[in-house]
Amino acid sequence: MNATAHISKMTAPVMAPAINWLVVVIAAFALIGGAVFIQTNITNGKTAVYLLGGLMGIALFHASFGFTAGWRDFTLNKRGAGMRAQMLTFAIAAIVILPILNNGEIFGHGVIGANAPIGVAMLLGAFVFGYGMQLGGACASGTLYTVGGGSTRMVITLIFFMAGSVIGSAHLPWWLTTPRLSHGTILQITGLYPTIAITLCLLAAIAWITVIIERKAHGKLEHGGHSPNKDEAYFKRFFRGPWPLLWGGVALALGNIAVMSLTGHTWSISFGYTLWGAKALGAFGIDLSQTEFWTWGYPSRALKGSLFAEDTSAMNFGILFGAALAAGLAGKFSTFTKVPIRSILASIIGGLLMGYGARLASGCNVGALFSGIASGSFHGWAWLVSGFIGSYFGILTRPLFRL
Repeated sequence: MNATAHISKMTAPVMAPAINWLVVVIAAFALIGGAVFIQTNITNGKTAVYLLGGLMGIALFHASFGFTAGWRDFTLNKRGAGMRAQMLTFAIAAIVILPILNNGEIFGHGVIGANAPIGVAMLLGAFVFGYGMQLGGACASGTLYTVGGGSTRMVITLIFFMAGSVIGSAHLPWWLTTPRLSHGTILQITGLYPTIAITLCLLAAIAWITVIIERKAHGKLEHGGHSPNKDEAYFKRFFRGPWPLLWGGVALALGNIAVMSLTGHTWSISFGYTLWGAKALGAFGIDLSQTEFWTWGYPSRALKGSLFAEDTSAMNFGILFGAALAAGLAGKFSTFTKVPIRSILASIIGGLLMGYGARLASGCNVGALFSGIASGSFHGWAWLVSGFIGSYFGILTRPLFRL
């Protein structure tokens, strides 16, 4: 081979995988057909929330946006792009959501933020969730979009996430008797503008810490705004991916704002898993309706109704199908693969811990951490600290499962 041919070969662009049209057609049919079905057949169905979930599933998959890998990359490799993208996401959401909460309504309906008391159950739950997500392989949102993308291992994680969540719901009444503080918010105590200032300063401080550590370790930063296909047309990048982390972060912040606009509350995920698990048990003749958790107002109504009439459940389905659509467009939909036994065991343990921890902590990395911080809640910040510590110990455990 002559020098010119060698250089040409070395510089030739890498071809993107072919679009998987079968997956695209099935996923698009599920999204559109599902929306039509909900609109015409489900009383109080959440059609708009379902379709919003589809858009967020596309964003999650194309940006590979999750908390698990970002926290692990920072812990092991001193790379902070993922964490900085998360801080930006929180900041954008807080700037819009806090004024809405302070106003008390949007588009004529009341609003409520993500808020819970800090106590033994909440701190332990966040720690357990953080530990479990490093074994399970993804956080709550990450589990959804990777299952949508066809990951065999993450299907196992999702199944046991639901199981752990149902177990946690059975134990939650006892955990609520353990010591806890009152659950006033930063917004209630300091007012709107001080809360925005405090939130942005804390988020900026965390981002700056990652900058200092990364520069000390590597001399320069990895940029969250870059992606391997940065020279391609924006239209193609948008539909086929991959997206830069920052695109994904902005999209998810706008998505959380849209959730509040549509439903009156912030984005959450894990209750949908609890409901799926309870409904699955009901299909096998195990009725949970008389257990204490499922006699409470909202859980009781959700259990009696359709899976598409509850906000988080409908949105979770949308995220799954949206991620599948994105995976098909990107040519990255996974087919069935053999999962090593240690990875299966890690998924089982991780899923159980995430489900159980999310119920104790009044939410997962989305409902408690992301939405909690965006709502000006103390418990969102407490979740961040306890969850990150749990994640650190989970990372130390991963080699035992050859992860």
